[in-house]
Amino acid sequence: MKSLLSFITLLSVFALAACSTTSQVSLDYASGPGHVKPGAPEYSTRLFSDQRGLGPMDLGTVRTQIGTPLEHVQTRVPISEVVTNAFGYGLQARGMLTRPRAARYIVTGDILDLYCQMLVRPYGYARVRVTVLETGTGQIIHSRVYTGERSGGAYLPGSGSPVPMLRDLVSGALQDAVDRALDDPALRSKTRAGGMQYDVPTGPGPGAFPGPSPSSLPPPDFEDRPTISI
Repeated sequence: MKSLLSFITLLSVFALAACSTTSQVSLDYASGPGHVKPGAPEYSTRLFSDQRGLGPMDLGTVRTQIGTPLEHVQTRVPISEVVTNAFGYGLQARGMLTRPRAARYIVTGDILDLYCQMLVRPYGYARVRVTVLETGTGQIIHSRVYTGERSGGAYLPGSGSPVPMLRDLVSGALQDAVDRALDDPALRSKTRAGGMQYDVPTGPGPGAFPGPSPSSLPPPDFEDRPTISI
């Protein structure tokens, strides 16, 4: 009897895995009022490199409490483009974005983590190494790892798909990493100085790089609140 029950349980797990679906989502970047520091229009972006070791559009998986995958979450365009676009929108929100030929600095880097997950509680996490290069020489002006982390309350089965919540959480995590990078006083001071500075702190992990205090200055005009990926 026990072996029969074990066999039925195993069949149920395989059935759930076979029924798993894939959802594609777009991530939004929209900093709240008073949470950005305007700067000079001297920056452009270059494609970030995806170093996560996952599929180019894989973002996460919704699983049962025993770990069985129910739904896979993907972005509509490669993660490298998602993150590059997020930094572009972040620069635009601060009045810091300009045409590549006119840019004094290039913002690029490596995507170390960007994912959402749900077992009991939904969770989103981002970890990005941001590198700022001097356009004319390719010299490294600034390099540092920035993180963002968001989590939600316990998910109640039967309350609808958790994917929209996961999308919002990972969007917020990426936004936090972008904001912490672009508003980092160290980045701003090093680009003003124009000298070579290479600073990659150790000890990565959630909360390792707290964000700066919000600026009291109003943000640039950014009413459209564009999406990172479409």
